[in-house]
Amino acid sequence: MSEILNAYESVLVISAKLTDEEIEAVSEKFKALIEKHATLDSVDVWGKRKLAYPIDKETEGYYVLFNFTSKPDFPAELDRIYKITDGVIRSLIIKKEA
Repeated sequence: MSEILNAYESVLVISAKLTDEEIEAVSEKFKALIEKHATLDSVDVWGKRKLAYPIDKETEGYYVLFNFTSKPDFPAELDRIYKITDGVIRSLIIKKEA
């Protein structure tokens, strides 16, 4: 029996208060994590954008979109790591419809 793989999309919002090097480090950390546990289809850096509403007194965030294919249990682990990583102010993981 073959493994079930699903397509996912994840948007990561990194604090714009970080330096460019720190933003790059956070982005690379998740890129490497996804590559280790899933197939990374694409990374789309949207860059610095104004937030729709302030989050923790921040009005700007650095957006990165990851598209990946993985087993169904990986997104929960990815979300857990997003939540405990300094500099991540919002994250969203969506399962794409086949």
